[in-house]
Amino acid sequence: VEHDDVNIVAVNDPFIEPHYAAYMLKYDSTHGQFKGEIKVEGNDLIVNGKTVRFYMERDPGNIPWAETGAYYVV
Repeated sequence: VEHDDVNIVAVNDPFIEPHYAAYMLKYDSTHGQFKGEIKVEGNDLIVNGKTVRFYMERDPGNIPWAETGAYYVV
């Protein structure tokens, strides 16, 4: 998130909802408090003004990765 050479366009976590994901990013117990801005709009995270699509899909094959603009899925 804090590297200009990496553009995160989507996240999938079938076990949490977007508001809790935003909270965990903002107050990470390992990396400390996130200094940027994070908010939730619908099911998407807005991180420092950039939209990150947020999915809660148990089967990642059901996610339209190409529509997100993802080149790599990790």
